[in-house]
Amino acid sequence: MRITVVRALPWRQAVVELDLEPGATAGAAAAASGLGGPDAVLGVAGKRAQPGRALEEGDRVEILRPLAADPNEARRRRARRQKGG
Repeated sequence: MRITVVRALPWRQAVVELDLEPGATAGAAAAASGLGGPDAVLGVAGKRAQPGRALEEGDRVEILRPLAADPNEARRRRARRQKGG
C-alpha cells in the first residue's frame, strides 16, 4: 500500500513515498522513511496518532515538531503585555 511520510522543518519539507505491506503502522512508516526516530510524535490525517496505529492506503504520516513554547504560557504573556504589565 502507498503511504506518504512528511516532516516539516522551518526551512524545508521532507517528503518520502513508501510502499508498505497492508497492516503497517505509523511507527513502522516513520522508521522506514528515515525521517523520524523511535520517540517521534506522529500524526495521521492532521490528528495525533500513536505509533501502533494501523495505516490505510494513501495515508499521510506526519512527523511533528515539538512546540516552540507552551501555548498557555504564551497566552499569559500576551495578556500581560496588552494590560501594560
